[in-house]
Amino acid sequence: KRTLLPLRRAEVSNIIFPCRLAMQSPELKNMVLELLECIPPTLLFLLVCILDHVLFTMLSIIQQHSYTQYSFYSSYHFSVNVTGKSLMARLLRSTIGALNASSDTQLETSNIACLPQPRGMTREQYVRTCLPLVVLVLLCLLQVYTYRLRRVIAAFYFPKREKSRVLYLYNKLLQQRKSFIHRQQKRIAQRGRQPPGMGTLLLRWCPRLRRCLRRSCTVCGEPRSPRDRVCPSPSCGASFCRQCW
Repeated sequence: KRTLLPLRRAEVSNIIFPCRLAMQSPELKNMVLELLECIPPTLLFLLVCILDHVLFTMLSIIQQHSYTQYSFYSSYHFSVNVTGKSLMARLLRSTIGALNASSDTQLETSNIACLPQPRGMTREQYVRTCLPLVVLVLLCLLQVYTYRLRRVIAAFYFPKREKSRVLYLYNKLLQQRKSFIHRQQKRIAQRGRQPPGMGTLLLRWCPRLRRCLRRSCTVCGEPRSPRDRVCPSPSCGASFCRQCW
């Protein structure tokens, strides 16, 4: 209604507008908390990937530099020659001649069966592993917009409750509008009683820095514009936008 609209800048920051595509300040707090909860599984995923890469590298080095091949070769020839034509010679040739033998042995073996056979993960496998985390982060971002549907669903099933909620919000904004100036005066006065910070002391020592710094409205925090007004009190120097002034 015209008694409220247009809303002031300090009031806009406390209300969520469902039709806005951009995320608003009350929604950013919940989204940041949800994203902070995604940090532990992300760190665990990175730790697992690093350990996997380190183990794969170590096993690959062992496989490359621990390979050993053995070659064994042996041969022998045993031959007994008995000469003569006597009965004893013929007897010895028939008995001892059976012992004549020869053998050639060649054996080659290696420890390849005992070495590890590591297999590194491919890019596709890394992408599939990382995909749930990406979906989790996207859901945290989309959760902001799905929360806006709660009011629409509740208004569809409980129209009377929705009407009472709208009236409550309207009356609440009216009460805040009545006490807006008083609350802002208290807040600015409380801020003025606080000890000056390093930035304020630097501005006092070097007034030329004020031209370089981008100041904002003391009430709503809106960036500086050509229509801003400055408090005429020499000890104050606070800047206000045109609407708040």
